[in-house]
Order: sequence, then C-alpha cells, then structure tokens
Amino acid sequence: MLKRTFLASLMVMLAAPAAWAQSQWPHKPVKFILSQPAGSGPDNVARLLGERLGKQWGQSVVIDNKPGGQNTIGAQAAAKAPADGHNFYFATAAALVTNSYLFKHLPYDPLKDFVPVTFIARSPFGILVRADSPVHSVDDLIARSREMGGQYTLGNEGGRTFGGMITRLFNARSKANANLIAYSSNGASVQDLLGGHVQAIVADVASTAALVKQGRLRLLAVTSSRPVPGFESIPRLADLLPGLDLVGWFALVAPSGTPQTVIDRVSKDVSAVLSDPEIVQRMATLGPIAEPGWTPERLATFLREEHARWGSLAKEIDVLPE
Repeated sequence: MLKRTFLASLMVMLAAPAAWAQSQWPHKPVKFILSQPAGSGPDNVARLLGERLGKQWGQSVVIDNKPGGQNTIGAQAAAKAPADGHNFYFATAAALVTNSYLFKHLPYDPLKDFVPVTFIARSPFGILVRADSPVHSVDDLIARSREMGGQYTLGNEGGRTFGGMITRLFNARSKANANLIAYSSNGASVQDLLGGHVQAIVADVASTAALVKQGRLRLLAVTSSRPVPGFESIPRLADLLPGLDLVGWFALVAPSGTPQTVIDRVSKDVSAVLSDPEIVQRMATLGPIAEPGWTPERLATFLREEHARWGSLAKEIDVLPE
C-alpha cells in the first residue's frame, strides 16, 4: 500500500510541471510562421488577428515571414518548429494541399507534419481585364480567345501555383483556348495587365479589389460558388461551368506533437476573434472572407476532402509533379 501511494505521489509530482506549463500558456511570445512576405494578403490577415490575440493572451504574437520556394521554405520551417504550443503555421491552400500534386519531393509532409487548429478565411479568385477592354463578360473572353486561335493571353501567378491551377482548369473546362502566361507573382501579372502586355488575368480578389473599385480593372467573374461580399453582382464561374468552385483559403495548423489543450484553446480563441463584427469588416476590406466556428476535427475532415478533390482535379488537367 505504501509503495502504491508513493508511486502515485511521484506521478503527480512529475506531471505537475507540464500541467503548470499548460495552465500558464502562453508564457512567452506566440509565433505565426507564414510562407508569404510582409504586406501580402495572408500577412495582412495574420497581423490583424495577431494584434487582437496578443492583447487577449497577454503575450505578443510574432509574425515570422519566410517566403519563397512556392511555400516550401515557410512550411518546412513551421514543420520543424518546436511543438511547445507557441509555434503555429498560418498556412494557405497551396501549402497544405495543392503543393502535394505539384512537387515530387516536398521537404515537409502536409498531412503528417501538422495538426489542424482552425480555419481562418476564404480568398476567392477572379478573372479580370482592363477597364477599357472590349471584353465585358466571361462569354466574351471565351469567344474572343477561340477566334484568336490561342493568341488571346491569360496571365496568372505561375503555372505551378494555386492560381495557376485555377487558370488551367478554367481554360480546360471552358475550352477557351487562351494562351496562358505564367508570372512570378500576382503583382507582376496585374502590372502587365495594366500596361496592356496581357489581355486578361486570373488573380485573387483581395489583391485586385482596390483597382476594380478605382475603375482601372474590370472583374468579369469570381471563382467562388458563393457571392463575394462587396462584389455580389459579379457573376460566378460556377453558374457558367457547374461545379467549378475554386477559392484560396487560410488555415492555422501547428507542428505535430503540440499539446491538444493548447490546440483547443487557440482554436476557440481564434474563432471568437473571427466572430467579432469589427474584425469581420476589417478583413473584408482586405479581401478574405472570415469563417469562424471551425473545430480542429472539422478542419481535419476538410483537409482530407480537399486532398481528394485536388488530386482528381490535377489528373483532369494533366498536372505532373516535378
């Protein structure tokens, strides 16, 4: 009896530091690792959330930008970060899903190296032309591209990117026969469109909304099957090409091994912030559409479904990993 009592007491003593550490979380700054540079869409959203969460947690939220390598640099850094509950990956659809079908060898495993925390927001893409373009609808664009025999140019952020895959899917399903021009970034494609060097582009709504509202670009359609706040009157590609619902998104994940108690706490706190009308409005001005209320379990199911969906879409457009 004395031996059992001693062992029980010893186990309690050994468990006490871990329990104390979790009850005191966070006891140091929390880091959000990003694969995008400062000033990008994901960075703007992460800083908005980090500012509010930092005040709530009593610790600063550090935004650690590690751009490059089509998300692989930041994702690898996040996967290798200590799983102590103070490191998280503010990830995109490309990093967690589509990269799996674009690269033969990734320096990280999107499904094994991370545990889901919560969904953040959706980021629809759109098809855009210059405001003075004679093209006024997606039907016009398709007809003109067919007439020009592949000489009609449709730019995108890069052939082996999320936006690039959307462009290829649109071109294939609509049989537009457009000449796809890959750029190094959305910004580069937008500048060439404004300069008249390309006739249309596929780009995220967040990075082009200001130019549309200024009357410099015309948004022909959005790639989301849902109306996009602020652009409710803009046609949706799904109405023209049924089933074509292609949006970017952001989600928060953590290195595998992160304590579940921390995962649950962060998921709940982030969801609460995303439910704040002020935050929703501020995010809307940046472009992404906040989507609170996701549990880690729901995000895990979503990620599995997205892998299955994009695996099928990659085969449809004959994307071969390199």
